Order: sequence, then C-alpha cells, then structure tokens
Amino acid sequence: MLSGEERQNTYRMIEQDDFDINTRLHTIVRGEDEAAMVESVGLALVKLPDVLNRLKPDIMIVHGDRFDALALATSAALMNIRILHIEGGEVSGTIDDSIRHAITKLAHYHVCCTRSAEQHLISMCEDHDRILLAGCPSYDKLLSAKNKDYMSIIRMWLGDDVKCKDYIVALQHPVTTDIKHSIKMFELTLDALISFNKRTLVLFPNIDAGSKEMVRVMRKKGIEHHPNFRAVKHVPFDQFIQLVAHAGCMIGNSSCGVREVGAFGTPVINLGTRQIGRETGENVLHVRDADTQDKILQALHLQFGKQYPCSKIYGDGNAVPRILKFLKSIDLQEPLQKKFCFPPVKENISQDIDHILETLSALAVDLGGTNLRVAIVSMKGEIVKKYTQFNPKTYEERINLILQMCVEAAAEAVKLNCRILGVGISTGGRVNPQEGIVLHSTKLIQEWNSVDLRTPLSDTLHLPVWVDNDGNCAAMAERKFGQGKGLENFVTLITGTGIGGGIIHQHELIHGSSFCAAELGHLVVSLDGPDCSCGSHGCIEAYASGMALQREAKKLHDEDLLLVEGMSVPKDEAVSALHLIQAAKLGNAKAQSILRTAGTALGLGVVNILHTMNPSLVILSGVLASHYIHIVKDIIRQQALSSVQDVDVVVSDLVDPALLGAASMVLDYTTRRIH
Repeated sequence: MLSGEERQNTYRMIEQDDFDINTRLHTIVRGEDEAAMVESVGLALVKLPDVLNRLKPDIMIVHGDRFDALALATSAALMNIRILHIEGGEVSGTIDDSIRHAITKLAHYHVCCTRSAEQHLISMCEDHDRILLAGCPSYDKLLSAKNKDYMSIIRMWLGDDVKCKDYIVALQHPVTTDIKHSIKMFELTLDALISFNKRTLVLFPNIDAGSKEMVRVMRKKGIEHHPNFRAVKHVPFDQFIQLVAHAGCMIGNSSCGVREVGAFGTPVINLGTRQIGRETGENVLHVRDADTQDKILQALHLQFGKQYPCSKIYGDGNAVPRILKFLKSIDLQEPLQKKFCFPPVKENISQDIDHILETLSALAVDLGGTNLRVAIVSMKGEIVKKYTQFNPKTYEERINLILQMCVEAAAEAVKLNCRILGVGISTGGRVNPQEGIVLHSTKLIQEWNSVDLRTPLSDTLHLPVWVDNDGNCAAMAERKFGQGKGLENFVTLITGTGIGGGIIHQHELIHGSSFCAAELGHLVVSLDGPDCSCGSHGCIEAYASGMALQREAKKLHDEDLLLVEGMSVPKDEAVSALHLIQAAKLGNAKAQSILRTAGTALGLGVVNILHTMNPSLVILSGVLASHYIHIVKDIIRQQALSSVQDVDVVVSDLVDPALLGAASMVLDYTTRRIH
C-alpha cells in the first residue's frame, strides 16, 4: 500500500526492483497540519478494507512509525490479518513514539534493530518468542555500498566543483508536538548553514504538520536560489547513501542521521528533541537546545570534516536473511489471537530458538613478539575459535595480516552463530587508547611506532575498535573473568618475555597522564643491577623476565654449567628460560640461585607496589608466575610493612589473559551500553 503524491518516487524504486504493485492507494489529504494528518488516517481506513479483502494477504509487513502505517496496522488487525512490524521498540522524541508503540500493540510479530529495542518490546508485554533481533534492514545495503562511483553522484546533486568530505547534507522535519519551536529551529539552522559557507544539499521536510511553514522559511531565505545550496524534494536511496557516506557532516533531526549514517562514521549534528531517545554512535553530536544560531554554528565547526569509527549499533549487514528465516518459521495455522506476556518480565532475554539464538561476542587480537593471534570470544569469556600466525617483521605485512585474519574470523563468526560487537586489540608498548594509536612499541615488535590501528580495522570491518597495552589488557581480563572480578583495587603483574602489568583502582583501569602507568617491569630494585632493554639498569625486567632468564641460561650453557643429568639441548634449538627452569628443578644449584635472585627482584617490586598502591590483591600472570609465587611471598613477609603483609598474592588461572583482556574492552562497553 502506497499513500500520497509524496511517495511517487518510492513506488518507482519498487518497480525498478521488479516487484509488481497490485494497488496504488492515494490517502494523503493536503494541508500539512494536524487535522490533515487525522483526515489522511481516516481516508486510509475507509479505502483499505476493499483492498485487503481483494488481496487476502497471509502476513502484512508494516514498517516504522508513520501515521499512514498506523492506518494499515489498524485495518489489518481488525480484519484478522497477521502483522509483522519492523523497527518496533525504539524510542525517539515525538508523536512517532506513540504511533510506533500503538503499532506494536496491534502487531503479532516483531523485528527490531537493537537489543535495547528488544528489551522495550519485552517490557511492553510482547510475546518473547515472537520477537526477532535482526538489525536494521537498510544496513544490509549500507555496509556494502561505500565503494561505488560516488563522485559522479556528488557532482550530479551538488555541482562539479564539490569535493568529497567538503559538503553538508541537511534534513530537518517538523516536530508535530511543538511545531512553532521546530520552525524557529529550522530558521536558525539555515542561518547557521549560510554563515558556515559550505556547499549544502537541503532536502525538503516530510509532510507532517508544520512542513508547509518550514518550506516557507526556506523560500523566505532564498535557499532554492542560493549559490551554496541545492534544495531537493527527493533523492533515490542508492544515491542518498553515497551522499551521506562521503559528506563532511549531516545536520538535522532525521532518524537517518542517528541510525543509518553511523554505518559510515560520518559526523552528524542532531538538533532538538525529535530523536532524543534514539541509541546513537559516537559520530552524533546532540544540540538538544538548538535555540541560537551560535550553538548550531559551533556544532558545525566541531563536527565538520571529522571521521569516526563505523558504528554497527543498528545492524551488521545480515538483517534480511534473518527476517526471511523468521518469516518462514511463522506457522499460519497457529491461533491468530495475540498473547501478552505480563510482568514479571523474564530476566533471561536471549532468544533460545534457532533463528534468534546468537552469541554476543568480540573479536580479540593479541600482538605478541612472536605470534599474532585472533580469537572469537563470547560474553562469558569462552574462546569460541582461535587463529594463530607468526607476527611479520614489517608494518605492511603485519597490518595486512591483521586485517585478513579479522575478516576471516568475522565471516566464521556468522557460521558459528556469534554476533561480533567490536574488536579489541592487545599489543606491547605504550598505547593511546583514546585514539587507538600505538605510540611506542617494545623492541620485540619492529616498525610499530605511531601506528593507527583503529581506523583501518574499523573501515574494513565496520565495527568499533579498542586498543590497549598488553599489561592493561591482562588487568582487564582479571577484572571481568578472573580473580579480580568484583574487587575495587588490585594489581596484575605479567611475567613473560618481558615484565608488564595493569592497575585497577576504584574499579577503573589507570592509564596515567601520558599512558605510561603500570610499567611495573621498569621499577628499579637495584642501583647496580644488570642493564635493561629500556636503557636503565636494575629494573625488575632485567632480573625476572623471560629474556633475562634466557640471558643467564646462555651464560651457564657457554660455561658448560647448565646441563645436568637427564637434560639435553639439541644443536638446532636455542637455549631458553625453560632450560634454566628445568635445570633448577633437576638440582642445578647455579640455576636455582638465578631463579631465586629473579624471584627476589620481582618480590621487591611487589613490595613497592604494596607500599605505593595498597591494593587488596596482587595477581601474577604469565608463564613464569608459578615459578615465582613462593619466593615473592617470602620477600613480602621479610620486607613489607606489617600493614600490607596480609595482602594476598595469587597466580592467575586465566589461560589467555591478553585475548580475554582485549575482548573485555569490547564486552564491557557493550554491557554498559545495553544495561
């Protein structure tokens, strides 16, 4: 069913997609005010029964929250036709909310775009088993659309002299519950755009009450004839996608700005209250009290030309297959009467049926000195699947391998019924997690300074990306999945190739003013100790790291003092820390002395941490932790103040703290956003 002259272009698009339109129904009453909206609904209710009696549909699909959709849902419900409502459960800030929820109460089946919308539907007493969390169908097209010939489209609508990312798309509609204010806000928006002096594509408002007055404002200001503006009534969807994907900014109050445009990371300025309840990505700047031209102008200066990570809050590109599967599962023989699930609402809201059950997961990346690992990690910390490759030596090879492995893992996740919420990356060195940039790397990872990891991954996968130091990731893994869960203050020490760590204080990770907090391996425990890779000497890492133990093992081996009865080192195998540990276990006194010295250095470092941070727990993580734990506890008893000697020191029971910590960045953010 199509209604009104304003929908002419829409039905042409439907015909271009080779669909037959059985009936064209004109129901929009001219007037563009509240009374005209009511009359349009009434006219549709008068005309629809004949059409529905003739078509006899098994299922009526109703989309969104427009007043003409309410007429269709009302007619279908009264004529005992099953209704599937798409995009229910969302919250905005206008009469659309009331219409959307009214359609929800009439509909028998629901397809929603976000987990919050799903929860809203359940809270509205809708049947749990008749709700599908599919994502937004338009995202299926959006996420595959960006690489087309967009410049010809930009030039067609905005002129030959316009460059990519150097124009604005403006789309503003009336707010029917406050028409006077929305007209004033539109006037201020146009004034700000004129002052900002950038080429702007202005789309005419929809036909809601107040639109006629907004068009008068456009004409009063000469927008249709202004050299910087192109005013149009309609842009085909395929072309509109390209225009917003490559714009320097989008401004207005359309749901398109807060929903679909996030798929491209295009900056958006959302004006007023029309979309006040919508979930948005970080690309959206809200100007809810858009009551002065200066506020809007400042927002334009803040947003124009920025590039944000692509957001997948509203979909991952697989909505249509899910909806088709859901439609095929509907039993047309089951009773038509709706059932409402009144409170108490079920606590477990995951859908335990085939077409809905998906495991919320993260892609975790661990960049080690030797290996590059990627894993699919579930919300419960289960590693669903893991991929391992040797870490290349050059930047180009490494970044290409990361992208390749992540793309393959994301594709595999769909087959494993896992929904990837984002990507978390754990890497050695100093990291700016706010920008997703590796500032300085360790010597173990070459060509890895001033590297932007967030942008290429986000652009390729259309997912949000988090990056942090491997020590911080280990601490986050303990906080979410390990022995630090529920603790307000604790410290994690990683004992591996190097020595690192992370500090959790008042439940939050400490990064420091220059992202250098928790470099615990470089606490100095001796003024005349061995040289450290950092350039200093006497650091914990110079005594207790895997590299330090390997150094001492080589010295013993060169002097023929390493091997004891029952040991051998093949000629093609390098001497390592493991050989030193094996020798100590077999009674080699010199190897035992080296391990004791290393454990003592680590223990003194822990004492310093206890005296400085006073945590409630210290967690030793990594392959060497179990070899050091008893020595560390002895040093604490001998050297620490009595007030901290009761602080427990434990060995981590997590198998892959780096991967789990990388995943926790994604899962923690998602949990906070959802709940």
